[in-house]
Amino acid sequence: MSALNDIKHAAIDEFLGYLTTERNMSSHTIRNYGVDLSQFYAYLLESGEGDGFPGGVSHLSVRNFMGCLDDKGLSKQSVARKVAALRSFYKFMMKRGMVDSNPAMSVRTPKLDKKLPSFLTISEVEKLLEAPEANTFTGCRDKAILELLYSAGLRTFELVGLNGDDLDFDRQVLRTRGKGMKDRINPIGKYAMAALNCYIDMKNAHPDRMRFDKDALFLNFRGKRLTTRSIRRMLAHYISHSGLPSSVSPHTLRHSFATHLLQRGADLRVVQELLGHENISTTQIYTHITDAQLHQVYEQAHPRAETSIEPEFDIVPEAKTA
Repeated sequence: MSALNDIKHAAIDEFLGYLTTERNMSSHTIRNYGVDLSQFYAYLLESGEGDGFPGGVSHLSVRNFMGCLDDKGLSKQSVARKVAALRSFYKFMMKRGMVDSNPAMSVRTPKLDKKLPSFLTISEVEKLLEAPEANTFTGCRDKAILELLYSAGLRTFELVGLNGDDLDFDRQVLRTRGKGMKDRINPIGKYAMAALNCYIDMKNAHPDRMRFDKDALFLNFRGKRLTTRSIRRMLAHYISHSGLPSSVSPHTLRHSFATHLLQRGADLRVVQELLGHENISTTQIYTHITDAQLHQVYEQAHPRAETSIEPEFDIVPEAKTA
């Protein structure tokens, strides 16, 4: 295929502009949609079907594109995402009157493997949270970050996007901008609050504070807003220091947050709200973890268990890839 940077089309640009200005989608999602659609257009050009794009595309074109991706070894999740991008794109094109039908609607997406999100045990989380040395500015900042990721179940991009005025210390809550730039309110636990207070006190007393970013909550050594890459790099350091598997990611703390809440009796709808999931089905994956654990405990503890019921999922080994 041609280099995606060279593949441009006005219809794709218009759609991405719509996602930006009217749907308020995150830059990460918009970038992925742009890659997916450009890749499809490049495929059409190489197969001689791109002249009338976005019109002149049949469901067979989409199916053949999926076959090409499968031949290249792309994962089912990635192929499914690209089909979803095409469906959204052509839905938009139909509303604009640029096409008469949606060629991706009749294409069946690959059946995805059911994978449980991995999580840490409570003792593993505590070991990780104790790793930073909170007597320095960087250590104090890192402890506040780790505490907040676990206390509020934040996504990494949500954490780096936090501003100082998103914190309400009186109510002990946090305003978070999630996917689609939708705001939600997250309560903050006392340990996270204590770590945040320590960090903010050090931040306000820092000799270079006048040069700091005035809005951003979490700063790098240059006084600028931290990036998601910086968070991953920082976490990798403390994971290594704590002796935890290198596969643990920032999202593992989010999975741990949700799993531990449900294990202790939290309502699924409440967890959905705290995670910022639009659909309850996204949150329900965590119930499979607790269901599998219930079966395991029952089998081990009840003298006349020997049930023939097999849990839908095996219990995920602790601290595996998120």
